[in-house]
This record gives sequence, C-alpha cells and structure tokens, in this order.
Amino acid sequence: VVFAMPYDSPVPGYQNNIVNTMRLWSAKSPVEFNLKFFNDGDYIQAVLDRNLAENITRVLYPNDNSFEGKELRLKQEYFMCSATLQDIIRRFKASKQDAKPRTDFSQFPDKVAVQLNDTHPSLAIPELMRILIDIEGLSWDAAWDITVKTCAYTNHTVLPEALERWSVSLMSCILPRHMQIIYQINFLHLQHVQKQWPNDNARMKRMSLIEEDGDKRVNMAHLSIVGSHAVNGVARIHSDIIKNDLFRDFYELTPEKFQNKTNGITPRRWLLLCNPNLSDIIGERIGDNWITHLDELSKLQELVNDQSFILDIQKVKQENKMKFAHWLESEYNIKINVNSMFDIQVKRIHEYKRQLLNCLHIITQYNRIKKNPEGEFVPRTIMIGGKAAPGYYMAKKIIKLINYVGNVVNNDPVVGDRLKVLYLENYRVTFAEKIMPAADLSEQISTAGTEASGTGNMKFMLNGALTIGTLDGANVEMAEEMGPENMFIFGMTVDEVELLKRKGYNSYSYYESIPELKQCVDQIQNGYFSPNNPDEFKDIVDVLLKWDSRNLKVED
Repeated sequence: VVFAMPYDSPVPGYQNNIVNTMRLWSAKSPVEFNLKFFNDGDYIQAVLDRNLAENITRVLYPNDNSFEGKELRLKQEYFMCSATLQDIIRRFKASKQDAKPRTDFSQFPDKVAVQLNDTHPSLAIPELMRILIDIEGLSWDAAWDITVKTCAYTNHTVLPEALERWSVSLMSCILPRHMQIIYQINFLHLQHVQKQWPNDNARMKRMSLIEEDGDKRVNMAHLSIVGSHAVNGVARIHSDIIKNDLFRDFYELTPEKFQNKTNGITPRRWLLLCNPNLSDIIGERIGDNWITHLDELSKLQELVNDQSFILDIQKVKQENKMKFAHWLESEYNIKINVNSMFDIQVKRIHEYKRQLLNCLHIITQYNRIKKNPEGEFVPRTIMIGGKAAPGYYMAKKIIKLINYVGNVVNNDPVVGDRLKVLYLENYRVTFAEKIMPAADLSEQISTAGTEASGTGNMKFMLNGALTIGTLDGANVEMAEEMGPENMFIFGMTVDEVELLKRKGYNSYSYYESIPELKQCVDQIQNGYFSPNNPDEFKDIVDVLLKWDSRNLKVED
C-alpha cells in the first residue's frame, strides 16, 4: 500500500475573482519506521518500506534505460493517475444532488473532463474502468461509455519512439488487473475494426493496442485514441500529420474524433509579467484591453511608422538586454556585450530540434571571422539552453560539443567581442521570463514535420524578437498571421522532406561539395575543439555523415 499525499497550490485568475487549485501528489509509506528491524541492527530494512514508497515521486520521469528505471516510471505514472482519479471520484460522490450524495455516474462526464496530456497519463483509461467496474459496480458497457465521454487525448509528438510502449510482461507483473482490462478493450476494438474492414489482417495488426512483434508491448497512444472521445494535435500542420500519417488508420475509423487545437501562451505571464516596460508602452498607445484580448495588439499596426513609438520599443529592448546581462553576470559570473545581437535557442535538447545545426552555424561564423579578421561582422552573442532527458546520450554529447566550441570561440583574441557562445545551464520557466524580453533573434529550426507546435516561438515574438525558423509546427500559422516577409524562413517544407527521403538522402555528398560545411565537420572530427581527446565527438560526426537521414541538418 502506498499513500498519496496531496499538495495544493492556488492558481489565481487575472482580475476575475477566481482561484483554481493545482494539486500535486507525493508518495508516502504507511510504515514510516520499523523499530524492530532497527533494534535488531538492520538499519536499512528499518526504513526500506518508506524509501521504496517515496522513490515513486522522488524524481519526475526517471531514467528508463534500465529495467528498474522502466519499472519505477510505470509505477510513477500509475500512481499519479490513480491518486488523481480516486480524488476526482471522491469529490464527485461528495457533491450533493438534491441534498443527497451522488451515486449515479451517468452525469460524471458532464462534471469531469480528463485531458490526457500525451501518453504519460494514458493509464487513466484502464484505471477509471477498474474503479467504475470493480469498486462502483457498473457494467462494462456503462463504465466504457462514461470513460470514453470523460477522456480526451492530446498528442504532442510525431516521433514514434516518444509514443510510449509498455512491455506486456512488466504491465502484467505490476498492474495485472489493468492488463486484463486493456486486453478486453483491445478485443472489442478489433471486433469493431473487423466489421469495418473484413479480412484486412494487416490493418488489424497496425491498429491493435498490443504489438505482437518480438516482446509484446502495449501501445499507449492507441489506447489513448480508442479510450477517448476526442484526439487533437497542437498545430494545424501537426494535426494534419496525425490524420494523414501517424494515426491514419484510426482517423479512417473514427474521423469525428480528430481535431486541431493550436497551442497558445498566456500574455499575462509572457508579456505583462515578464516585460513590464514593454507592456506599459503598449498600454499607453492602445489601452490595457489587450491583456485579456490579445487580438487587440493588431491596433499597433497603425504605429509602424510612428518614430517615437519605435524609439520607445528600441529603448525598452536595450534596457532588457542590459538587465539580463547584469543578471547573467551576478548569477553565472559571465560578461556579455549588450550591444551585440542576442541570438537565442532555448528548448529541450533533442536531435530533431537541431541544436547541432545551430552549432555548425556557430563554427561557420567563427571560421569566417578567422579567415577575414578585418571584415565587418555584426557582433553576435549566441545563447543555447535547455535540458536533455537523463538517458539521452546524443543530446548530452551535443551539449558537450556546444560548450567545447564556446570555450574555443570565447578565448580567441582574433574573434574578440564579435562572436560569443554561451550554454545556459538549468534552463527553466523563471529563466525564460528573463531571457525572452532580451532576445533579438529567436531560433526555431526543427526539421519540418517533427515539431508538434512549440510555444517558445510565440513567447519570443510577443516580446519583440525576430524569428528565424523552418515551416514547422506553429511557425507555419505564425508566418501566415504576420506575413512571411516578417519571419526569416529557411529550410525544406514537410513535402520536400518526404520527397528527399523517398529519393534517397546522402549527407556525405553535401559534405564533399560545400567547403564551409566540410571545414566545420573536419574541425569537429580532428579534435580542433577537443585537442586533449580528438575522438571526443566521433559519434556526432557519424550522425552528421552517416545517419542524418531523419533530421537533415546537413541539407538545411
């Protein structure tokens, strides 16, 4: 038995007298301390139960490269789902209907919405079924109807490896009842598929919740789709990929489920709070209604030729850059040139987000300055920040390369203040609130067709940064809204990416034919940035020249 201890944080609305509650959970053991074991000298066993229980919530999303890590992550996901659903049902039953506690669950979907934010909480579907059937005594059909009407699934990635698949043997060991429920859901689901497409065994195999190849695995994305009444992507291009490619079979089965909900950001946090000086300037010109109706910002178009407004904007940007530079110096003991362009890429470290492409550009800029030290170059401070998943080897290697490149560039007297490279450690929301008002250029350079949406692109733009980016995720809709002439668009489109992959992509041919690219890769390969260990980044060179067919860094 593990207890779930709730921790509540109030979330106040903006000038509307509403305060919502965000409830988090911490795992606690019912046995805090075993005195008998302690008195017998077994001090570890005395606190073992407590430690095993509390391990469940000690680290969010633990490294799952090992079996123990997978087991802990599955326990964590189930713990969060179960605690939340039990609490929801407790509150539902405690709410009065005609002065009596509720016992009729038919109104449950009218009062409760469970949004599955990616596949991590997808165990909520079999858990809700378990509670309704085993504890509340509902029939299978009634419980399934309530579950589907209650749950909705938001997909956040098109990368197949990011869609969770749990080993059937692990699930059966840790959650045997849930595995039974999943098998029954799959049986009824495949019956439905067979009615629609008789004798299409290949389709049934593709749509099954259980993957039979090799070690049997539960496809949690398929479970989320089947157990939800709505499925959405988070940008128009992403939702199209979901319908036409990733979940095409499911879209053909239940097209009415699929919809788009493009991600958004709150201007209260990402402009009003983090950039008060810019907010004041906007408020002086168009009033404060934009704070709750962001489309009011379109009134600023009337001021595009107003020199006093433009000067005010420039002044605020420079003040924000100076403030951020001062904060960097006090927190990290780093000095930067506030009169340089702040070129910023902050997001999760992942190959598809292409921090490595940014690094290649940094090396190219460095080589150009070295080749022509008397040339005119716009001073540029390039900042890259973000965290890598604990078990993601290549992401950590990319972070290391950026730091090594920065060490060489920053200490080269020929380069001076014309180019600086910083890796921003421990990137987080409070850090983002400081850096986004100071940014001049926002890097949104994922491979077309891989970024679901992105919200950093919106936050930077709301704070007056220019954007360089691919036609991917929400960049597409942003370019439509502002006009493509107001965004630096580069790289291939989704269709061009697919065409190139079908034709066959050979990054080595680009390496051989583009001298600046060849110089970059050779420097990485020959240990220019890691003289004490020339082979330090051999894996990265292999990715660029042998296995770049997915992220197309060399092509773009």
